Amino acid sequence: MSTVHTVFGPLAPWLVRRGPALPHEHLVLDLGRPQDRHAVLDAGPDTTAVTRELASLREEFGLSLVVELTCRGMGRDPAALARISRASGVPVVAATGWYHEAFHPPEVASGDVEELTGILVREIEDGIGPTGIRPGVVGEAGTSGERPTEPERRALLAAAAAARATGLSVVTHARLGRGGQAQLDLLTGAGLPPHRVCLGHQDLLDDTAAHRRLAAAGAYVAFDTVGKEHYRPDADRLRLLLALLDAGHADRILLSCDVSRRAYLQAAGGHGYGHLLRDFLPRARAAGVDEDLVDLMTRRNVLRFLTGSECDEER
Repeated sequence: MSTVHTVFGPLAPWLVRRGPALPHEHLVLDLGRPQDRHAVLDAGPDTTAVTRELASLREEFGLSLVVELTCRGMGRDPAALARISRASGVPVVAATGWYHEAFHPPEVASGDVEELTGILVREIEDGIGPTGIRPGVVGEAGTSGERPTEPERRALLAAAAAARATGLSVVTHARLGRGGQAQLDLLTGAGLPPHRVCLGHQDLLDDTAAHRRLAAAGAYVAFDTVGKEHYRPDADRLRLLLALLDAGHADRILLSCDVSRRAYLQAAGGHGYGHLLRDFLPRARAAGVDEDLVDLMTRRNVLRFLTGSECDEER
């Protein structure tokens, strides 16, 4: 098994022996727009609250890793991620790539696939700007509908090419869970193996057949908006999760909360990063999900996805 690349360098997966990981979160971001000025986690005033939450989850549940998917054009701040990681004691993986078209920086409109691939590869190999912090995943590479727009298509193709060149995996943003099959077809058509693809926000799509098709194709299916009840009740998420487990696809499921604005923080009265661990998983256990399956979905699958391993072997 190869290493997981965190903001402080390589982390051997066998060191993450116990305790869950959160594979789709944001610790610092800025998606604020005139119609929604509150989609922000500020590197200044919010950092203390984020750090306290992660430290508390490390103490209570043994939180072992956070994959932070704020990428280019989303207010990414790798230096702030390093500060949060150091202060909380929780390893953090940084990301590169492009979100969906509404948040693309000008480089996407002006760049072809080769140019965009070069941008990502340079960050992965040399680090993000002057920080030298190297991303450990490509994502969240976004589309905004059933089919990618032309700029989204180029950004996804660049994500696939950069992942192939550097050995990383790709996490997608599928708005409201739609378009996952089109994303997978595009990425695998560009030569990226399906087990290096995680299709985001599938818990927002009430379509068990679609989930089964994606998992059967070998991709990871993310139920990563746990706790966002205004999008879909957690009761629906649990029903969809149990259906995918019953279909035999436990080894292709990732679970997370996608905290993406200040209002979701516990300090602001929100469900916080720990909702999956404190609330959702106990309901899953009550529905018959055993501890080995919980560990598979919340730890081993995350490590397998990030490293490209197809087995659960550990040192």
